[in-house]
Amino acid sequence: MAWVANVGDGDAHALHMAWWLAYALLLALAPLLWTGDLGLSLLSQIGVVIIACLSYNMLLGQGGMISFGHAVYSGMGAFFAIHTLNEVSNGWALPVSLIPLAGGLGSAMLALLLGWVSTQKAGMPFAMITLGLGELVGAFAVMFPSFFGGEAGISGNRVAGNSVWGITFGPPIELYYLVACYTFICTALMYAFTQTPLGRMLEAVRDNPERVEFLGYNPRVVRYFTFVMAAFFAGISGGLAALDFERVTTDVLSAHRSGVYLLFTFLGGSTFFFGPMVGAVLMVLVFALLSEWTQAWLLYLGLIFVLMVRYAPGGVASLLMMNRRQNRLAKMRSLGMSYLAMTVTALVALTGAAAMIEMMYHIHISAGPDCYFLNISLNVHRADSWLGAVLMVCTGCGLWALTRHHHLQVTHPEVW
Repeated sequence: MAWVANVGDGDAHALHMAWWLAYALLLALAPLLWTGDLGLSLLSQIGVVIIACLSYNMLLGQGGMISFGHAVYSGMGAFFAIHTLNEVSNGWALPVSLIPLAGGLGSAMLALLLGWVSTQKAGMPFAMITLGLGELVGAFAVMFPSFFGGEAGISGNRVAGNSVWGITFGPPIELYYLVACYTFICTALMYAFTQTPLGRMLEAVRDNPERVEFLGYNPRVVRYFTFVMAAFFAGISGGLAALDFERVTTDVLSAHRSGVYLLFTFLGGSTFFFGPMVGAVLMVLVFALLSEWTQAWLLYLGLIFVLMVRYAPGGVASLLMMNRRQNRLAKMRSLGMSYLAMTVTALVALTGAAAMIEMMYHIHISAGPDCYFLNISLNVHRADSWLGAVLMVCTGCGLWALTRHHHLQVTHPEVW
């Protein structure tokens, strides 16, 4: 039995290493799949947001702490980094590649102070304290324009100091690989934290703080150290963002930014380690692509959030992981067609619903009778445009219900 267990452990370790190797290859080869300056910019932003969302999930997913002020630490990391970058331009002998660490260390030092206050309580009091401290830092940003730059913010030039091996981080491809290196290292370190005694104890504090205290541990101290480490990684993400955009404004400290981290960490799946990574990709695509596609993108985002809370509270990661058991039972091949059918019918219904949303928004802004949706001209004053959209929604919902019924027959035959 011990030999079998060892074989199983070895197989699990090999699979574990294979996933990390695949992750490293994905980061290394992504620029080959998504070329151009726009693609590299989006990839760099995805890497930055992956670190930010994973650091937030140290609080939310692993520690059960809902923070409404996490943007304070990513934002302050950006300010610390941009000021460090300007000092490097003035002659400091510091490689540009290490500037994100300055952001991380600065945010960690701030968290040593603010975290001591925040972690005195858990649950809703913790959330309210972080919200209040976030607003306090936002007020300081307005009161001290010499450090925060006022409405204009602080600008810098990442092509500063002496180049190393001819790397100046001026070209977008060089900056991307710097972000990719930090993303991989920070992801590995945050995953390693989940396997440490402190990480295990944090999960115990989340589930049953009274029992942890009975065993002789201080739940507040566990939360405090985790808070500081989460701030450190958030500061690194802010430092990378400062290098990417070469400009930092007070918007990075806003409660809105903290809410965005909460929203997309939840959408990705806070109960799985890789869930925030999925949420980070969604966040960049929503803000960079969906916001350019339609002016009603916030409405779509709200609807997506409501649907996910209703039908998949575990986030996108839970939808991916729920098929592991079916895969082990060799049912994925038979389920492939039902998944495809459900996806197609859902897209039909969603397309009809999106057409109605676009026409309603078009009427709201009084932009004339013609509304263009997916390169199709819809007249908002004609009944056939509305009837066609309603028909698509009804048809898609009906077919989706049928395909879902078939899917449940395959996955749960004992019920039927």
